[in-house]
Amino acid sequence: MQFETIQIKHREDGVATLLLNRPEKHNALSAAMIEELHAASGMLAADASVRVVVLTGAGASFCAGADLDWMRQQFDASRSQREAEAQRLAAMLRAMNEMPKLLIGAVNGQAYGGGLGLMSVCDVVIAVSSARFAFTETRLGLIPATIAPYVVARIGEAGARRFFLAAKAFDADEARGLGLVSVVAEPAGLADATEAEVKAALACSPAAMAAAKRLIRDLVGPLDDKLVAMTASRLADCWEGEAREGVAAFFEKRPPAWKKG
Repeated sequence: MQFETIQIKHREDGVATLLLNRPEKHNALSAAMIEELHAASGMLAADASVRVVVLTGAGASFCAGADLDWMRQQFDASRSQREAEAQRLAAMLRAMNEMPKLLIGAVNGQAYGGGLGLMSVCDVVIAVSSARFAFTETRLGLIPATIAPYVVARIGEAGARRFFLAAKAFDADEARGLGLVSVVAEPAGLADATEAEVKAALACSPAAMAAAKRLIRDLVGPLDDKLVAMTASRLADCWEGEAREGVAAFFEKRPPAWKKG
């Protein structure tokens, strides 16, 4: 399969690098990237030669969240079309979360919104010390709906209340304290820190790692279709509300109507 927004590179030792490849857009999640990430997750899951997947970004950013052009398109869509788009995003995250391989996030730069969702479906996350993070959705009249099940599992209710509501930015050390990041590395050391995690995984049974990952999901409670549909519906609700003003304000480089002070 030919990809336009991502790249997959295979190593002979069973390591595959999944590269978000829209550096000019800070690797924002477009409709095409969502579709391609979903397809790639299925391909990598089914490939017995792949034992470890490393997810990283091209350029200066890891992932700036959802592509605002993609979001703007939802304002002219029907309710059913909005829900279908949100379901595609939710299905991609679920496929990545359930990939029966060790999924390592090598976070090479900033991650906002949906980019934090991608981090949260990884089993291990190494982030550069210079990275900055924020759940920026509420600034645009949105909520972090489809990513919420994975993020809340990582940072808990208290962390979600602190960072979902007011869209406060935080750094790599704080992300590590929250559980979003496993290891903080200097930019020049990201590759070495990632390789250390890869090396440890390659010493383990692939079948046992897949079984352990499934066991963890079963213990904490599987993400079912009803919950996925609910998060997609909540996102579609927001697209019908203040998000139109928030996204318009972003493109027009002005404060949204609700901003005070």
